[in-house]
Amino acid sequence: MNQLLTIFNGSSIFSKIDLCGAYNLLRIKEGDEHLTCFRTKYGSYEYLVMPFGLTNAPASFQNLVNDIFYDLLDIYVVVYLDDILVFPKSEEEHVTHMSTVLSRLGANNLFAKVSKCLFHVTSFEYLAHVVSSEGLKIDQAKVQQILNWPPQRNLKALQSFLGFANFYHRFIKTYSKKISSLTSFLKRDSCFPLNEEALRQFHQLKEPFTIAPILSHFDPSLPTIVEADASDYALGTVLAFDSHKLLPAEPNFEINDKELLGIVWALKRQRAFLLSISSLFEVLTNHSSLQYFMSSKIHTCGQARWGKFYLNFISQSLTTLAAWPPFRMLCH
Repeated sequence: MNQLLTIFNGSSIFSKIDLCGAYNLLRIKEGDEHLTCFRTKYGSYEYLVMPFGLTNAPASFQNLVNDIFYDLLDIYVVVYLDDILVFPKSEEEHVTHMSTVLSRLGANNLFAKVSKCLFHVTSFEYLAHVVSSEGLKIDQAKVQQILNWPPQRNLKALQSFLGFANFYHRFIKTYSKKISSLTSFLKRDSCFPLNEEALRQFHQLKEPFTIAPILSHFDPSLPTIVEADASDYALGTVLAFDSHKLLPAEPNFEINDKELLGIVWALKRQRAFLLSISSLFEVLTNHSSLQYFMSSKIHTCGQARWGKFYLNFISQSLTTLAAWPPFRMLCH
């Protein structure tokens, strides 16, 4: 899902098409209808078209729309199930692109629900974010939900709140630190209600959501720097805000391994951005010895796995394929 929100740079006009019927537009393969049989007091019935709720319904429908727009995806069309987004670079392109998209929908007997469509708008709600030419921001309706959330009285309620808040963690600086006391209550033997420190964090966490910044659209043509850092209890990275509480065994790592883990984790989290650029990117760290990691002896299985992970980024440099490492390490 995050990858769908990384490709709007340069677009200022958008149109969103919501398909009518969605899964019901798919015909079940002849001979397999009996697999959908259900019984009522009036008798047994079989579906002829794909019903909502089947395990493979989303994947099957996504494959259908991907096949229809295969040559337009990520160029000026993004498709997420029954939501089709058109993001041209200019008004002139918008007319042409919309004509192409609507023609393909008509040719494949797919129809839009006009009441849910948006045409020629400068901002819109998409995948629980507000998208505009400026960038991404949190939907204000979701912010209000967080502000109105009552303190949690049991584990299930806490999991529900953190799951909701975690969805927007990229907008909140040092997010993992801000929820450290709350996450300690996720253990099975934790006793509720929340203690004073956890309640304080719960109420303080709400404020950053009200002042969350607009995240600019990623521009792969500009120089890219990933900043990574590690502490005794958490990892952090900056390209968009991101942080992660260390697992129980990870605080015992040597500082070299913690800092290296921070870089590997940062590359994994920002992978959608980094693999979209064609030039070398830079990694900023405050641990100078990591510059020599790939040329020094690897001592542990963990280090070997992390070194192997770097291979994912070699082919992204079109001009220096033989360069190693595939990014430049900066120290400060």
